[in-house]
Amino acid sequence: MNSNPRQLKLLNTVRARGSITVEQLAEMLDVTLQTVRRDVQRLADEGLLTRFHGGVRVPSSTTENIGYQQRETLHAEGKARIARAVAARVPNDCSLILNIGTTTEAIAKALLQHTGLRVITNNLNVATILSDNPNCEVIVAGGSVRLRDRAIVGEATVDFIRQFKVDIALIGVSSIEADGTLRDFDLREVKVAQTIIAQAREVWLAADASKFNRPAMIELAKLSQIDCLFTDAEPPPPFPELLERAQVRCEIASPSRSG
Repeated sequence: MNSNPRQLKLLNTVRARGSITVEQLAEMLDVTLQTVRRDVQRLADEGLLTRFHGGVRVPSSTTENIGYQQRETLHAEGKARIARAVAARVPNDCSLILNIGTTTEAIAKALLQHTGLRVITNNLNVATILSDNPNCEVIVAGGSVRLRDRAIVGEATVDFIRQFKVDIALIGVSSIEADGTLRDFDLREVKVAQTIIAQAREVWLAADASKFNRPAMIELAKLSQIDCLFTDAEPPPPFPELLERAQVRCEIASPSRSG
């Protein structure tokens, strides 16, 4: 398409964030809401963006996740801020479960200075990272290894995790939809995550802003099953209302706070 520089900047901004509100775009690009809406409509007509109520996101599949190597680099700075915010809240001498995802891997890196942790995980990358912490016991779930991201999934994984009851489950998801459901793409992964939620006294969700309004096929949980959400930007409407209704604490790891 023949986009002007402003529209290219808008497109790159949305691609960097995954999803964003129209108001945030207008502020970041220093243009009027009318200009943003016109540009968004043109880019949506070209199939480069997808609109939702009050905002816009990159087009994505409901049946297949982005590749692991791409997810490693997407929103890396925001994930690092989220990880630092989570680590600041995790006390020493507690038990944790960390599940699959690049955000939970960032959290594992942020926990390397903690002491007295006992961590159960179905993520071989998390296990590798935390094995460098001599003051942390790492317990790896059994099951089938998913080669693309070293996730451990399957019925054996579910049965293994059912043996434990931990202080905090730190989970990531692929999607938080506007009806308040948390979603993902792999049924085996979802079954494990549901078991992790059931075996934790508190459930903390770590999700960067691109996860809001992103579609995915399989329901994992409801927001009401989460105790705390850690994210890197103000959630767009209708999520503040949904979080308040579900009594979910929301901690925003903004650049100013992380500095």
